[in-house]
Amino acid sequence: MKPRDNTDPLTAPLAGSTVHLVRHGEVHNPDRVLYGRLPGFGLSELGQQMAQGIAEYFQARADSGRPVHMLAASPLQRAQETVAPISARLGLPVTVEDRVLEAENAFEGLSEVKRQLKNPRWWPLLINPWRPSWGEPYKFQVNRVLAAVKELSDQAVAEHGDGAEVVVVSHQLPIWVTRLWAEGRPLFHDPRDRECSLTSVTSLHIGPDGVESVSYAEPNHELLKDAANLPGA
Repeated sequence: MKPRDNTDPLTAPLAGSTVHLVRHGEVHNPDRVLYGRLPGFGLSELGQQMAQGIAEYFQARADSGRPVHMLAASPLQRAQETVAPISARLGLPVTVEDRVLEAENAFEGLSEVKRQLKNPRWWPLLINPWRPSWGEPYKFQVNRVLAAVKELSDQAVAEHGDGAEVVVVSHQLPIWVTRLWAEGRPLFHDPRDRECSLTSVTSLHIGPDGVESVSYAEPNHELLKDAANLPGA
């Protein structure tokens, strides 16, 4: 594994392919529910603004000679609403990609999860945080995301050649554990330490050896101060 690279993907060199894993925008969630895979959770007004901002970011890349060649997104509403402005601005269709779906979580549907965890009924689910015991194992998430990344990357390179770029709109936890894997770090982590903000771009730079480096950018950094941001959401 090559050393970690924090270069903004806008200036990263062309080589192989790049798959940009984009987290969705802020969700309308006044009850602070851990919504997971539940239907009906779309973007808030601020989230819609973020979606427009990330579309402008990729348009700027295209204008500078770094066009996106393919789009894919999780089937969940918040991901689809985030990718829609990118699709409209770049004129690209969106592939619905189930393998980048949000992680399964036994606490799905609960509100104020931190308070809920004081109830002993939930304690058996906390017995093994390394797996984690409350949801889909981290390694399973990495494996499915990487399978999607490889397939999309191979297709993009086959159709568009060296330097092809793909945008995939996904969710915080699957993106973060994939980055941990790519950087050779343990998958177990403190959710508060995730560097994967709303509409952030985690870029996997892929070459002959697979994922060779990772870069990270926050195109909507100025909007984050006003956003509700639940770990795992």
